[in-house]
Amino acid sequence: MRRPDAAGMTTPTAHTRTAPARPCTTPRLDALVAEIREAVGRGLPPDLTAYLVGERLAPHLGTADLLTAEQCEGDPDRYRQHLLHAESDGSFSVVGLVWLPGQRTSVHDHVSWCVTGVHEGEEHERRYRLVPAEDGVPAHLVATEDVVNPQGAVCGFAPPGDIHRVWNAGAGRAISLHVYGADIGRLGSSVRRVYDLPADR
Repeated sequence: MRRPDAAGMTTPTAHTRTAPARPCTTPRLDALVAEIREAVGRGLPPDLTAYLVGERLAPHLGTADLLTAEQCEGDPDRYRQHLLHAESDGSFSVVGLVWLPGQRTSVHDHVSWCVTGVHEGEEHERRYRLVPAEDGVPAHLVATEDVVNPQGAVCGFAPPGDIHRVWNAGAGRAISLHVYGADIGRLGSSVRRVYDLPADR
């Protein structure tokens, strides 16, 4: 369920997007978490933290021993989120997203800085700029860039300016790892707002 506001944006409430956290892990995932912990622990600004986390994530993408078979399972109804790790102090979380062909997100932004890396397949992304209502013209979205992120691609961002939509346009499964500077286990989702606004594409 989402709470609408007057500007055509909605804030997600608690929902079932996140698959239940499970104790299973892999040695490689444990190593990645330790590397992320060291980078986040430096206490740098969000953009620099995201850069460092991206450097640590990149070498693990595409490796066969990073995720368990269960963590690679999708959902026929929508893209699936697996919570892989939530740091006990809430400083970061690692999430695996599994996309079956044709699955997509809504247009949204995020609760914190984020680093994404494509582990399998490829992801399509469209980035937007919000144009506020002015002189009788309602608020709307303008697409600024379309990106295809292949296996191994890493990108990072920090709010504001992080409005986008992601989808799997391929014929096979896509899997990406996302590192957020927030406790996704507690929040249930990385989405801060969903934008139900007109867009040029």
